[in-house]
Amino acid sequence: MPKLIDTHAHLDDNRFANDLDDVLKRASEIGLEYIFTIGIDLTTSRNAVELAKRYPQQVRAVVGIQPNHVSEAGENDWEIVKQLASEPGVVGIGETGLDRYWDRAPFDMQEDYFRRHLEFCRSRQLPVIIHCREAEADVVRMLREQFDQHGPIAGLMHSFAGDAPTATSCLEMGLHISFSGMITFPKSDALREAAQVVPMDRLLVETDAPYLAPQAVRGKRNEPGYVLHTATKLAEVKGVTVDEIAEQTTRNARTLFGL
Repeated sequence: MPKLIDTHAHLDDNRFANDLDDVLKRASEIGLEYIFTIGIDLTTSRNAVELAKRYPQQVRAVVGIQPNHVSEAGENDWEIVKQLASEPGVVGIGETGLDRYWDRAPFDMQEDYFRRHLEFCRSRQLPVIIHCREAEADVVRMLREQFDQHGPIAGLMHSFAGDAPTATSCLEMGLHISFSGMITFPKSDALREAAQVVPMDRLLVETDAPYLAPQAVRGKRNEPGYVLHTATKLAEVKGVTVDEIAEQTTRNARTLFGL
């Protein structure tokens, strides 16, 4: 089986509470080398760190405060998240970013936390994992500010859902583009067009499990092993083999995250 890395999952989600060992076993059986479990607030960031310690051969952690949760953050939560970044198994910061779809946090507060994450990533030389939902222009604007001041940004656009021009803008600033099961959906033609402009050395794959199950298993709980469906569709879009997608995306993830 081709070796793959799922760069975005939420393994501490309650939907994995009863069978996480089996989920990880299935992931290993289809060739996953690593799974990144992602924090969206202080509690889940702590959970991510603990899972990386519990499963050091398979799991790596990313810690941060997701834009929809910034208004819920306690006074010291961000400082504690920054401390968690030094824990064993932590390879990145996020997810962070901007979201205009859900009305859960004031937009100026989202921008403040996004800026904090970007500055901290730069100071620690860790990649940033960026969430963007219906806020592409705003995300590109804030990234451009950072890029113009400090140069290329190490990180990825998580579960990319934008168009080709947005992808091109992000690539110009040094970012990688990560595709999830959405690229397999029948109506995702624009997303597949965006994938065509992403060079092979900037591609990454993810599940966002337990969300966004690929078309072949749509309606089921998503899990890391299903990242193979995304890799298969990307291979079709790029006109290469699944093995080539797996080899390249795994190499990209290892380089970006220092694995």
